[in-house]
Amino acid sequence: MQNVLLLVDVQNLYYTARHAYGRHIDYNTLWARATEGRRATGAFAYAIDRGDEKQRQFQNILRAIGFEVKLKPFIQRADGSAKGDWDVGITLDAVKHAGRADVVVLASGDGDFALLAETLRLEHGVEVEVYGVPALTAGALIQSATRFVPLEGDLLL
Repeated sequence: MQNVLLLVDVQNLYYTARHAYGRHIDYNTLWARATEGRRATGAFAYAIDRGDEKQRQFQNILRAIGFEVKLKPFIQRADGSAKGDWDVGITLDAVKHAGRADVVVLASGDGDFALLAETLRLEHGVEVEVYGVPALTAGALIQSATRFVPLEGDLLL
């Protein structure tokens, strides 16, 4: 049985699914698909914490599925722009936990992760499956993955 590490960029999935489909990701189905016939050695969902009740309920759903939810505070800058991404945290966890996995599932369309996917495959010897919204997943990320799984159909609510 393969060991799988799941890394889910919640913000990226939320915005890309909303933009492309006007829908949400079905995290239960995502978990089931990514772990089918495999053992999850780690599962992390990275999100921004705005402190509202609806968000807390969603985070509890993710925890009930099996994800460890990692939160970062939402930062509103004086100029009106916002900050809140997990790129460095996801990368560090991927490298830290890759030794316990045969497959790393990276659920994000962010092209910044192309180098991570390539490094995991070539230097850590793991397969990398990228789950992303097809129209909004960076080509470089798809190219550097072992396999691309489109977030569509039954993976949407």
